[in-house]
Amino acid sequence: MQSLFPLEFDSQINLLPKDGTVNYYGKIFDREKSDFYFEQLLKKIEWKNDEAVIFGEKIFTRRKVAWYGNEDFEYTYSKTTKKALPWIPELLELKKRIEEKSGETFNSCLLNLYHDGTEGMAYHSDDEKDLKKNGAIGSLSFGAERKFSLKHKGTKEKVELVLEHGSLLVMKGETQSFWLHRLPPTKKIFSPRINLTFRTIAGK
Repeated sequence: MQSLFPLEFDSQINLLPKDGTVNYYGKIFDREKSDFYFEQLLKKIEWKNDEAVIFGEKIFTRRKVAWYGNEDFEYTYSKTTKKALPWIPELLELKKRIEEKSGETFNSCLLNLYHDGTEGMAYHSDDEKDLKKNGAIGSLSFGAERKFSLKHKGTKEKVELVLEHGSLLVMKGETQSFWLHRLPPTKKIFSPRINLTFRTIAGK
């Protein structure tokens, strides 16, 4: 397993050994600005408990989600479909900033609110048919610092790092085809985290 906790981050370095590209930019906002966006997103986003259909049964998670975009895009995952809400000013500011940092463009954003460390995300790939094939995904984190893990689908190689308050991580190229990623749960974290994944709905 490749552990990246103690290293200084260079956004030009590909954290993956093969079959995709992941760049970590570290903190792209200072503490004051990160705190500001965290509080604004907590208050202004239309958070709802996430839904999934498992073995034909609809379940609701404690984790909350929201979906925003240029248009009222529909996005289907876990056998449920969401319709995008119109951007709010804070999301457009964040979108502009990460587009400038990454050189990528995005037309939508899926947000997740994890209330504490017991809420996480199992291994998965963001490879739904609605998304642009091999398109970039810009992951912006505010709040509690959490471990983020990637695992190669074939070799089972792992890469792990801690996503900091106000930090940006970009996954692109063939990453979603060859790698899974997750947010492992932990009983050591008692504060919330907001994650924004900016992405591109295909053909839009």
